[in-house]
Amino acid sequence: MIEKLDIEATPRTPAVAFDFANHHLKISGESYPEDVTEFYGPVFIALDNYLKKIGKNKCRFDFELIYLNSSSAKAIMMVMDKLEDAAKNGATVEVYWYYDHEDDTMQELGEEFGEDLESAKFHLEKMAG
Repeated sequence: MIEKLDIEATPRTPAVAFDFANHHLKISGESYPEDVTEFYGPVFIALDNYLKKIGKNKCRFDFELIYLNSSSAKAIMMVMDKLEDAAKNGATVEVYWYYDHEDDTMQELGEEFGEDLESAKFHLEKMAG
């Protein structure tokens, strides 16, 4: 099993820091890749492989997104679905959605994502600063 997935941020794609060994996963930055499937494909594969083996373990997922386009929002929704399924299967999943205190759009988006989660615990947090 891979211990980590680290993808550097670019001007159009977020940083992905999945520390599987410590059950701490994070996506941060801006997300409007030219090809969403190409960018998020490997992320989904790594996440699926990790969640298949998580069992009853605890996992934390941090979203610190400053901006995302509509196709990225669909990809994030898919990530949320995967996390929700893991939680339904007995894992303890904590999802943290961080947003800039001046960004109503990202706050509302976080609230919408949070409403869809029943088994995973959702936290809406203002970014420090």
